[in-house]
Parts: sequence; C-alpha cells; structure tokens
Amino acid sequence: MLVQSCVFLTRVCVCGPRQLYSVCLWFATVVLVAIQAAVGVTAGAHRLWCHRSYKAKWPMRLILAVCQTMAFQNHIYEWVRDHRVHHKFSDTDADPHNSQRGFFFSHIGWLMLRKHPDVRAKGRSVDMSDLDKDPIVVWQRRTYLVVMPILCFLLPAWVPVRFWGEDPWTSWYVASILRYMFSLHITWLVNSAAHIWGTRPFDKNISATENVPVAIAAFGEGWHNYHHAFPWDYKAAELGNYNRNFSTAFIDFCSWIGWAYDLRTVSPEMAARRARRTGDGSHRLLQGKEGHSDHHGSLWGWGDKDMPEEEIREVQVFNRKDD
Repeated sequence: MLVQSCVFLTRVCVCGPRQLYSVCLWFATVVLVAIQAAVGVTAGAHRLWCHRSYKAKWPMRLILAVCQTMAFQNHIYEWVRDHRVHHKFSDTDADPHNSQRGFFFSHIGWLMLRKHPDVRAKGRSVDMSDLDKDPIVVWQRRTYLVVMPILCFLLPAWVPVRFWGEDPWTSWYVASILRYMFSLHITWLVNSAAHIWGTRPFDKNISATENVPVAIAAFGEGWHNYHHAFPWDYKAAELGNYNRNFSTAFIDFCSWIGWAYDLRTVSPEMAARRARRTGDGSHRLLQGKEGHSDHHGSLWGWGDKDMPEEEIREVQVFNRKDD
C-alpha cells in the first residue's frame, strides 16, 4: 500500500493537464466516499440510532444505513450497543474503549483484545428493543457481510478503473484501503484524543473533552464534553451554527425537506446551568466564576430511564411531528 500511495503522490506532483484532470477525479471520488461513510456514522449510527436525538422517515434511514455500511465500523446494531455502553459506563471496565487504560487502548487497542467481562455483562443491561423494531436496521444486519465489502472496498476501487483507466492496484490501495484507514483513525480519535486533551466546560468529572481538531476532522463529533453531558442533543454540540459541525447541517437539510423531525436540542439556559454546576470553569459564560460539582448519572441518549425529569421537561424539539 505504501508503494502504491507514493507512486500516486508522485504523479500528483509532476502531472500535466490531462493527469491533473485524472487526479481531480481521484480526489473527488475519495472525498465523496469518505463523506458518505462519515455521515452514515455520525448522523446515522450515532445521533439517530444510538442516541435517538431525532427521528427520520424511512428514505433517510435507508440512505444512512447504506452509508454506514460503506464505513465498515460494524453493523448498526453492534455499533449502537457498544456506544450506548460507552456512554452509560464511561471510564470504567464496562466501557469498551475505556480511556483510563491509555491513549493506545482507547484508540485502537480495544479492538485487538477480548472485551472485558464487564463490557459483556453491562452490555446485556442496555435497552436495544428500539433497534429490534426497525426493519432497516434488521435488514442491514442480515445483509451486512455481503453488502459491506462491495460498498466499502470494491465499488470505490472499481470507479477509477472503469471511468478513467486507473491502474487497478493503485485504485485498490488508494481509493479503498488508504481512504478506509484514514476514516477509521478519525473516528477513533473521538474515543482517544477527545477523552484526553481539551477542556471540560460542562462536566469536569468525566474524561470527555471539547477538542476542536477532532471536531473539524470528525464532522462535529469532537465537542465531546458537551455530548456526554447531553447525549440526546441532535447537534452533539452547543454551537448555534454549522461551523465545524457538518453532520448537523446534513440533519437540518433533511429536516427542511421533511425527512428528519423531532430534532431534540438543549436550551441555552439548561446548558449554562450545567456548566455552572459541574463544569471546569472554561465555559465562555463562566470565565472567572466558580461552579460546584453535582455529577449527573451517565446517559446513553433520549429514552434512557435515568434521564432527569428536568431535562425531559425543558428539551427543545424542532420540526415536531406526531407519529
């Protein structure tokens, strides 16, 4: 893979007009596949199915399921189960990628070892009945081992070969393998870097942090301290705009065309109260003010039985519809 990638980069540096056109097509293909896969994970597996922060009609759920399959990060059911356990039991042995075991373990090491017995035991306690009732999730799970290799590896490698005569091995190693490797590491940085480096303006008692570089690379998933404080917010961030949060823009677009609805978010007043109560004082509204610790129980998202009544009453819901 390294040799093929170096050959491709050399061509980029010395290309003429015709080669430049080919290179532009290359990058467009790789970026498009990477964006589709990322949205499938962030807006789909993460914010929709795991945290239930909004609802989606079947066309949007189908598109997100296909894109999440393209990402090859396990099928939706397994992804959601592990992530709900991560939120519910963060920084304990029941956390699949427990950041207390170091950067390497939380980044990639957890995938190289057998799961801690607590992960399996606690995983059985997390409610997954909502996914059992979603026919698209059930369909994706049943067809995953057949559809995933096609969408993640074969199709991205075939397009450059078919449409502009790229060398098959170069196409395989760059468009499929190299692109997949970068996508994985960006996702893993949310588990590792965003649990080690950064500020904790909303809850200083947990490891999750606000990490701007990770937020940029991961389409808005790096505002992690806020996200662990309010996992049911569809924005996964306090931001009131789309700056460093592409996934929120995608969800809002789908809401605009009628595919996404019941978008749950946190009011500014609720966020400020939480920052005062449990934050580390780094929140922009609290500079020079002291908060005090009153750690809330951890939640996996909307529907968690331990969710405080205060948050349920004050949640803001955009584009509300009756099912």
